[in-house]
Amino acid sequence: DILVWKDRAGGNWWLQVGGYNVGYWPSYIFSDLAHSASAIMWGGEIFSPDAGQTSTHMGSGHFPNEGFGKASHIKNIQVVNSSNCLNPPSDVGLITERNNCYNVQTGNYGDWGTYIYYGGPGNNPNCP
Repeated sequence: DILVWKDRAGGNWWLQVGGYNVGYWPSYIFSDLAHSASAIMWGGEIFSPDAGQTSTHMGSGHFPNEGFGKASHIKNIQVVNSSNCLNPPSDVGLITERNNCYNVQTGNYGDWGTYIYYGGPGNNPNCP
């Protein structure tokens, strides 16, 4: 479990992992987050200093359509509102730059709530 929230008393942004407070970002370093966040992102990211193809895996290296047990996933995605209550996200947009190399899918189901599957192998015969 990973949770990021804004402390209403001090304005600091806290990070909690597995029920433990790991640390916080002081409010003064986030001028654009003085009151709230306007966007939240989940998923993976690959960087290669080589401008060409990379064989770096994202997540498990499997595409989202391979599903549970293969593809990487994040489940029970929720956002903290101004009253510090958890709610499912109202709009989940998907971003991928090279969907033949890496991809993402979203859904909502039972006790998984809102979820995403993401990842891919990088360099493969269909990856430009």
